[in-house]
Amino acid sequence: MATGSRENPQPQPGRAARGLGAVADWVANLGAVVMQWITSIGEVALFAFGTVRWAVTRFPYRETVMPNFYQIGVLSLPVVALTGTFIGMILAVQSYSQFRLLHIETRLGGVINISLVRELGPVLAATMLAGRVGSAMAAELGTMRVTEQIDALSAMGVSPLHYLVVPRLLGCLVLIPALTIMADFMGVVGGGFYATVLLGIDAHHYWENSQRVVSSFDLFGGVFKSLFFGAAIAMISCHRGFHCDPGAEGVGRAATSAFVTSFVLILILNLQLDILLDNLYMFLWPSGVSFL
Repeated sequence: MATGSRENPQPQPGRAARGLGAVADWVANLGAVVMQWITSIGEVALFAFGTVRWAVTRFPYRETVMPNFYQIGVLSLPVVALTGTFIGMILAVQSYSQFRLLHIETRLGGVINISLVRELGPVLAATMLAGRVGSAMAAELGTMRVTEQIDALSAMGVSPLHYLVVPRLLGCLVLIPALTIMADFMGVVGGGFYATVLLGIDAHHYWENSQRVVSSFDLFGGVFKSLFFGAAIAMISCHRGFHCDPGAEGVGRAATSAFVTSFVLILILNLQLDILLDNLYMFLWPSGVSFL
């Protein structure tokens, strides 16, 4: 004779309830991501504010500034120059066939050079700086965080922001305009060489059209944008290094995150600054300059 009682089965949620649960989970995950982004932006803003406060109140020692200037500027120069040269030649190769179909290949110089000066030169120089210098700064500071060297500086009464971050920020701010001008110059030379020597475009009309289209405002706009790119690279890279996770894996993630975040921020800043500079240009010169 069976004496055990049969358990009542638990009611299963319906399809609508499961759908609502999935939507609630998605909203919760989205909210967590948004909160993480807002928290990260706030931390970077406080980090940047503290660094700028140290930079304006006490200039760093020469012994800490010069090695960073050498690392950021001198060692980045060959990479930036080589990249600018090849980008100029690639622009000539890609644009020549279309311009030749319209029989306006002598106007190629204006398009190549204004693209380099206004957009490609500043963005490529900043990207090279983020990849070569930004990742290295994040890895170096991350290693110092993991090995507690940053904590030791604080224990000795030395501000890590003043000793470690301010020299790197000054190096990026001071030297990225020079790197941008070098990328512009080498791109113009590379594009001009390929167009006039290898493609046989008349050099006189090529450079005459370049001079007519490219203005000093374009060069100023590219250099102006590079200052924001340099500040963003320094702040993001140093912040990632200061707040990296323990271990070699954490240092690697900090270096990768520094480059990816800097690159995305460079693109966002480039769009916003382009809108600002275009509006300023149209305000100052409403008639503008025609490419053709």
